[in-house]
Amino acid sequence: MTNVVLVGTLDTKGVEYGWLRERLLRAGVEVVLVDTGIMGEPRVPADVPRDEVARAAGTELSRLRTAADRGAAVTTMARGAEATLLRLHAEGRLHGVLAIGGSGGTSIATRAMRALPLGVPKLMVSSMASGDVRPYVGSSDITMMYSVVDIAGINSISAPVLANAVEAIAGMARAYGRTSPRGRPPRLGAGGRPLVAASMAGVTTAGVDAARERLTELGYEVLVFHVSGTGGRTLETLAGQGVFAGVLDLTLSELADELCGGILTAGPDRLSAAGRAGIPQVVSLGALDMVKFGPLESLPRQIRDRGVHVHNPSITVTRTTVAECAELGRRVAAKLRAANGPTAVCVPLRGLSTLGAPGGPYHDPGADRALFAALREGLRGSAARLYDYDTHINDPAFGRAAADRLHTMIGAMSAAA
Repeated sequence: MTNVVLVGTLDTKGVEYGWLRERLLRAGVEVVLVDTGIMGEPRVPADVPRDEVARAAGTELSRLRTAADRGAAVTTMARGAEATLLRLHAEGRLHGVLAIGGSGGTSIATRAMRALPLGVPKLMVSSMASGDVRPYVGSSDITMMYSVVDIAGINSISAPVLANAVEAIAGMARAYGRTSPRGRPPRLGAGGRPLVAASMAGVTTAGVDAARERLTELGYEVLVFHVSGTGGRTLETLAGQGVFAGVLDLTLSELADELCGGILTAGPDRLSAAGRAGIPQVVSLGALDMVKFGPLESLPRQIRDRGVHVHNPSITVTRTTVAECAELGRRVAAKLRAANGPTAVCVPLRGLSTLGAPGGPYHDPGADRALFAALREGLRGSAARLYDYDTHINDPAFGRAAADRLHTMIGAMSAAA
């Protein structure tokens, strides 16, 4: 049978979860109801009661109640829900998971969802889904659905929203169950082709596409990650898990956002995981000539006199300065010096993005030279190899050359093993 797990607080949302369970049973799937409530009594019986969830987190429910610390209790029950969902998944009793809630319920359920493998259907209906959902989704494949009204009873607005959620998770779970009857997703790369990660932005698409096409010709499956902050974090997570045979990290704009206060940073650990894992990596400097901010009207006053370009109504970019480029060169070099595996840096001397091409608004040879000089100095004496190319980053020849270099490095590592 197809199994959908419902996870939520049955003291505050019991009526709504009872409604969801009934609808899912009518839709022809089995249901496992997990209670993550703490204080009030559950309004419907659970298949996995709250005291069992608390014990899965290493504590007793009575302790959480006595402490009366809501924040700590929510964190603990989220940890217990995570352990519970992982157990159900390992037992083959989870083909999809659905949850509903406000900020607390969303925090608990999505932590548990994030622990599940990629490919397992995960649907969160939340009053928080119309805002910044990064804390909830992270680098997982959670689907967020806005509840429109608060999750407080079944009414003329919540009923159709929740009914759509039921049909969505039932359909996804059935499809997943057909391909993974024991609830275990296919292993990444199990199709026989080695996996390679590539980083890309709109302003580096042409070069990365050429590299991707060349790597595909050479027999790889290429996973492209958009450098949106979340994309870079996901690349780092999977690289750290040893999923990839190699990493083609041609676009590093998230590092510029981290340095300069942009909105699409991937955090301080970007450009670290492949090196720690010893995975062959070819790195370039794509889009380090810009920092990404929000809408034009949101730009800090002190940078409005810099080279401002409206990328789209939601994203405005500014040109990195000479000093910022020099610091970025030092940071990239420091990260690559620490790498445990084969590392190469491909430097496109004629520009780092569509905006930085000759004649473009961000064409600034002085800033680019500061970046290149700091990078060279920082890599001096290291095992990382640096290669100059008299091309723009979006020249197809550059992308193919970077792909060939990564292929050679992967082959050499395989031969040595």
